[in-house]
Amino acid sequence: MKKSAFLLKTLSVSTALFSAFSIQAEILMKWDRTPLAIDLATNKERIIFVDKNVKVGIPQNLQGKLRVQSMGGAVYFTALEPFELNRIQLREIGTGQNILLDMKAVQSQRKPDHIRLVFDEDVQSNRPGVEQTRVSDSVEDDVNQVRSALPVPAALVRYAAQSLYAPLRTVEALPGVRRVAMKLPSSLPTLLPNLKVRATPLESWGLDGFVVTAVKIQHLEPFRVNLDPRYLQGNFYAASFQHGWIGEYGSLNDTTTVYLVTEGDVSKTIIPSNLKTKSSTKKLVKKTVTVPAQ
Repeated sequence: MKKSAFLLKTLSVSTALFSAFSIQAEILMKWDRTPLAIDLATNKERIIFVDKNVKVGIPQNLQGKLRVQSMGGAVYFTALEPFELNRIQLREIGTGQNILLDMKAVQSQRKPDHIRLVFDEDVQSNRPGVEQTRVSDSVEDDVNQVRSALPVPAALVRYAAQSLYAPLRTVEALPGVRRVAMKLPSSLPTLLPNLKVRATPLESWGLDGFVVTAVKIQHLEPFRVNLDPRYLQGNFYAASFQHGWIGEYGSLNDTTTVYLVTEGDVSKTIIPSNLKTKSSTKKLVKKTVTVPAQ
């Protein structure tokens, strides 16, 4: 009788553990540079736990068919309608590591299990080991020395330009880089005071005390203008335009990007627009007062 009670108790505990495991079940998938096949069920969210801060690249043909959110090392996919096999790319922001997903969506009543990606040291760098490729240590060291020779401000500008203009798969990794909160208004009217343009902050990245901020510049006049960093107003460590000129308003070339490099918070280096407004108001009042009475 005691033996039966013991077996029953053991079975009950095992059943409870199994039920708990089933509720929280995750599928483990190892990234080994081979695209991972992942199926979605329409209107049912599937979470992929990457445990890395990633940027998601979605093909243009999936716009309106796939909803994606990336937050806290997890990517949330919801298919809004069925679609055929498409390649989705995840890129780790800090290292530039690429992860490829071959994803399709079908109609199904079954809720899919969530997925957790696992990595090893060779896979994390997107490179096979030395034994697999026979790459010598000296060659790899030489490559690292060349990359480290680039000054941090220049490396940040290159990284920002590639992040905005280059295809996701071609962006070179910049170890240690991180996104930085800009704390800027939606428009910067004092940045190029001598040009009639609209300046809109886009994004900031930081590394080793330096910050690069990308600002979109749209020309608002009907003629071409050559650009020069000396036109910029503010306390910047360095600055560089994506293009050397900007076209007339309404043309395909009326917009470019300027990269502002600062030491620390970019918001402290740009002249506030309210200072310009106050100065103009003061001059207007003075002029009004000095008009002689009739």
